[in-house]
Amino acid sequence: MTSSSDYPRPQLTRSRWTDLCGVWDFAFDDDARCRTPQDVTFDREIVVPYPPESELSGVRETGFHPVVWYRRTFDVTPDDRAGRLLLHFGAVDYAASVWVNGQLVARHEGGHTPFTADITDVLTSSETQTVVVRAEDDPRDLTQPRGKQDWEETPHAIWYHRTTGIWQPVWLEPVAHTHVTALRWTPDLDRTELRLHALVDGVPERGAVTWVCA
Repeated sequence: MTSSSDYPRPQLTRSRWTDLCGVWDFAFDDDARCRTPQDVTFDREIVVPYPPESELSGVRETGFHPVVWYRRTFDVTPDDRAGRLLLHFGAVDYAASVWVNGQLVARHEGGHTPFTADITDVLTSSETQTVVVRAEDDPRDLTQPRGKQDWEETPHAIWYHRTTGIWQPVWLEPVAHTHVTALRWTPDLDRTELRLHALVDGVPERGAVTWVCA
């Protein structure tokens, strides 16, 4: 587990979590021939969460690579299995598919938005588990939201270098069977109140109390 002071999300900080950033296995799939993890030959390494176009990733490939693959292992403890185990991605550009132990656990589109997969039900009995990510990012698809990323190989005018694949933190988080997944704060200045709306996953225990803070 990693200290809460390094937790990558501003809200909902929890004391128990595991940072999955660091060295992952990596592969380009320029012809998009691979459809499942079993199809891929991982012949490189990459430092997550830096995109392969960046120097800090250790890859530094700025050419057109519309499909990339990632793989790494992680360990789970008995405490991780006590409730639910969540796999978080800060952002993957652009369309991501995620497998854990060969089972598809998530699909997500949107290169700037986070997503989460509950991987509890695909954990094996062994301590070590495997996660694989396929990221598809077609640089020539001008209908795809891209911010200020250039569609050409060399940035021109006001456009920036492209960003492909995992470019924000990845982490594991054990939670209770019933847990908060999102918060929304709504201020009411006229009444000097601050309302909190909490989104909860799971069924609250009988007798659970809802608190209203003003």
